[in-house]
Amino acid sequence: MGIFQSGTFAAMPPSPTLSSPIAISRKRMVLLAFDGVNLLDLVGPLEALQACEDTRAAPTRYETIMASLSGGPILTSSGVPIITVRLSDIEDRAIDTILLGGGSRDGRPIVPPDLVEWIAGWHDRARRIGSICAGAFILAAAGLLEDRRATTHWQWAKQLQAEHPNVRVEPDSLFIQDGPIWTSAGVTAGIDLTLALIEQDYGYRVAIEAARRLVVFMKRSGGQAQFSAPLQFQSRMDGSFSDLHAWIRNNLTADLRVEKLAIQAGMSVRSFSRIYVDRIGHTPAKTVESIRFEAACGLLESREIPLKQVAALAGFGDEQNLRRVFLRRLALTPADYRTRFGAHVRAE
Repeated sequence: MGIFQSGTFAAMPPSPTLSSPIAISRKRMVLLAFDGVNLLDLVGPLEALQACEDTRAAPTRYETIMASLSGGPILTSSGVPIITVRLSDIEDRAIDTILLGGGSRDGRPIVPPDLVEWIAGWHDRARRIGSICAGAFILAAAGLLEDRRATTHWQWAKQLQAEHPNVRVEPDSLFIQDGPIWTSAGVTAGIDLTLALIEQDYGYRVAIEAARRLVVFMKRSGGQAQFSAPLQFQSRMDGSFSDLHAWIRNNLTADLRVEKLAIQAGMSVRSFSRIYVDRIGHTPAKTVESIRFEAACGLLESREIPLKQVAALAGFGDEQNLRRVFLRRLALTPADYRTRFGAHVRAE
């Protein structure tokens, strides 16, 4: 049987042995695995860290260790085994960061009790700890998310909040840092989280270079939504109001108050407002803002035009309204967003 290790398939080797102590300038990153873990939850961050190492004339920045409680081969959710180091073999070593993948079985997140116990007793010996996807359930079970902001895959967000009411779950975020605890949304958001860790460690340019090597379109901020506004609305099972949403996207500068939307939908204001909330899950005004916000992001990313013009083209009217929405949604000003994600960044 083949195994996945460092991005290649190979014959199954014996359990690995740890290398000799490393230079103090390197940061030791431990990726925790367990039976049923999502492979991409671990391999995505691993490849992001490796992309950081591939930057030109750069010293080796990270030592990465794939570890588990038992050591040896761990079977992932996709059926591909990975070889891991036993956690007890590295407990005497300084660990900078612990990254924990997620997994699910029979419609529920996997929360191994022995791993929860290990994390609860050991986490404070690392500088920071992060989870990808449903790994947030393990951190929550260990008590690490109490009274903290956190996120997970949108599919699991309501369950995480219900099972751990003292966690401030933010279901729309790609990733969140709250002190030394980091959490991310599903699967590929683990790459976004890892790029943010790289930026924290070595700066924006190193993180952007790693993103380029991964052929990531751009390094996304943690506050960006897990999926786009149109995709979110299109995903409704019955396709409710899809024509209206398309009309909104094509008429961003029009009067999009609820009265006008009701006319476009061919309904009374009262019926439209009630049915819309029932089927979509939030008010028409929130939909309009989301679609306008996404349009503004696209303009800031692709065009070097004044912010006043961005606000007008996206339907926000003036620059102050644009700024207010960006601060509320991303904790960034439109100018800061353009600096981080604009076309000039991708062209450098």
